[in-house]
Amino acid sequence: MPISTVIESAEGDLLGAKIADDGQWRFPETDNISSKFEQCIVQFEDAYFYRHPGFNPISMFKALQQNLKAKRVKRGGSTLTQQVIRLSRNGQKRTYFEKIKELILATRLELRFSKKEILNFYASNAPFGGNVVGLEAASWRYFGRKSFELSWAETATLAVLPNAPSLIYPGKNQEKLLKKRNRLLKKLFDEKLIDELTYQLSIAEELPQKPYPLPQIAPHLLQKVVKNNNGQRVKTSVKTNLQQRTNEIVKNHYNELKQNQIHNISVLILDVKTRKVLTYVGNSPTTQANQKDVDIIDKPRSTGSILKPFLYTAMLDAGEILPQTLIPDVPTTIASYNPQNFNQEYDGAVHADEALSRSLNVPAVRMLQRFGLDRFHHYLKELKLKDIKYNANHYGLSLILGGAESNLWDLCKSYASMSSTINHYDDFQGKYFKNEFIEPSFLSDFEPNFGEQSTEKTIFDAGSIYMTFESMKKVSRPNSEGNWEYFDSSKKIAWKTGTSFGFRDAWAIGVTKDYVVGVWVGNADGEGRPGLVGVSTAAPILFDVFELLPNSKWFQKPFDELVEVEVCSKSGYRASEICEKKVKKAIQVSGLKTKSCPYHLWVHLDSQENFQVNTSCEPLNKIKHKSWFALPPLMEYYYQRKNAVYKQLPSYRSDCLGENSLAMDFIYPKENMSIFLPKDITGKKNELVLKITHNTPDIKVFWYIDDEFIGSTQTLHQLAIQPKIGNYTITVVDEFGNEIKRKIEVKG
Repeated sequence: MPISTVIESAEGDLLGAKIADDGQWRFPETDNISSKFEQCIVQFEDAYFYRHPGFNPISMFKALQQNLKAKRVKRGGSTLTQQVIRLSRNGQKRTYFEKIKELILATRLELRFSKKEILNFYASNAPFGGNVVGLEAASWRYFGRKSFELSWAETATLAVLPNAPSLIYPGKNQEKLLKKRNRLLKKLFDEKLIDELTYQLSIAEELPQKPYPLPQIAPHLLQKVVKNNNGQRVKTSVKTNLQQRTNEIVKNHYNELKQNQIHNISVLILDVKTRKVLTYVGNSPTTQANQKDVDIIDKPRSTGSILKPFLYTAMLDAGEILPQTLIPDVPTTIASYNPQNFNQEYDGAVHADEALSRSLNVPAVRMLQRFGLDRFHHYLKELKLKDIKYNANHYGLSLILGGAESNLWDLCKSYASMSSTINHYDDFQGKYFKNEFIEPSFLSDFEPNFGEQSTEKTIFDAGSIYMTFESMKKVSRPNSEGNWEYFDSSKKIAWKTGTSFGFRDAWAIGVTKDYVVGVWVGNADGEGRPGLVGVSTAAPILFDVFELLPNSKWFQKPFDELVEVEVCSKSGYRASEICEKKVKKAIQVSGLKTKSCPYHLWVHLDSQENFQVNTSCEPLNKIKHKSWFALPPLMEYYYQRKNAVYKQLPSYRSDCLGENSLAMDFIYPKENMSIFLPKDITGKKNELVLKITHNTPDIKVFWYIDDEFIGSTQTLHQLAIQPKIGNYTITVVDEFGNEIKRKIEVKG
């Protein structure tokens, strides 16, 4: 017999149900029934239920007497036990021969089961009118709540329905239904099962006029349950109030976002400690045309920048960087791949933690290239991101900027496991668990098995994860959450957004010691929309949801995985002996493997510190020796624009010999670049503007194309040309004889 699939919350509330395959609302059998219904059904159907062995001879004799006299079946003498047998036999004809069969089977049933169990069988399978079968389905359909919460009048209404379910039910033959209900209530009063006040109030209650729709508080979780637990009652870990309030948040944001034709939202909340799902919103309350039934939580979508914290953690864990190591942020082309920052600007150099908190793309790509594509791909496979199905070369360096796909479930799972790693490290005195990165569950009785304890990390060490979360905590919050750090009541959250190419997917994932909240916003069909950006669409939902959750303390520092060292304040590298300013910083233990600062060097200056000199032009006793923070030319070009205190390395004094090694670099074009020169409205091709930077002010440089001189520049090194279609080598030579070259292809 087909059964409805029913899901309940952790508190036992009905979250949703799917109608049985035969079109009946038939809930799985209950373990017990309310005492009210027990008394109502016994008084109405079988007053001697607790005293007979399955059949009632007196009732059968009276029924037979009346039926013979009327020459038709006017009265039934069946007990509740016999009715259970009849229900189990799919309603055989009510003949005397069938009655004898029922009598024998009823006796057997009484021998095998208790009276309570027989009542449960009846309550679970009796028809209640229309397509409603069973007490619980009837309670929800006719009164909108569970049977244990019904009044005496409501319970009495349900008790009389199975007697003639095709003739009377809410919305049909109301007068007959009312008379039956009140007759039963009078009997309850006469038997002193209810007092007079209860009786008077009960008969004054109105009857339900039509069925209620069943709750659909977590419809997409219901879909998920149906796949493996069809026809079962499943108690989930979802919290009713949290789910309902999250639904409201999603609905409110959907009503705003749909004005920009953004129709779909999904939200997942995980409990870090138990790894249970607390809220499951698979989609917004949109329309059928906009795929409202699609559960997006487990669907692969372009990741945007949401994988960047994994790369940052991996590099910390491997001892490749420190949290504030300077990373180049300059125009970059790698094998025709040309990443761009979201704001189309460059900082020249940026600290690694700032690159993460600001979600800068160019530093992320350079970090990935430095760390190794295959190496990072291996980490992602260890995290069991199942939608990353191809090898590393399939994705290339775009892997870190959305070239791969993942889903909200896997991403939240990974962040929850990272949070739990720190928690366990603190709770168990520096121990890890071998099975830390486990699958979450939406089942109420789920007990996570974290495996054996170990002194060896699982994937990432606690120190590296802690440092990553510290960086993610600094991410600039949406306007409503601005200046959060100045308020004691503000929640400390490590969070990250992501925006996929073409504005198709917006992500926001936040993590605390206790919870992970994940949000995806976009269109299920993949249509991109202007303004579909993680920080402006997904992040506000994230912080609204976090307001529903209890405040969490910030993570405990994993002291055994951290060590205090001197760090160069400007470069973020471990301080060398010549770093001009050093600060004590806690770094991950693996950071001891990183090299010392490469950007500080000893320079030899004249007495006024205006020029570099050597013994060919200045007496040794007048030469000043000084530590200087100097970046390579291209990094320096952009860095000094945003760092007014940065001082360029002084040039060599003109009378000094043998020191002309200072360098220059191309800003544009990039190496092996293919350039298209569009035409203006007059049909004339636009110019190609060549641009370099040199770290010696006012120096003169000479430009060549394929060894043919085309001009010189001084101070500002830009030169406009109009080349024909073809391949060229651009050469630039400065006054000291330093030379740089770049190959380009000009297309029409």
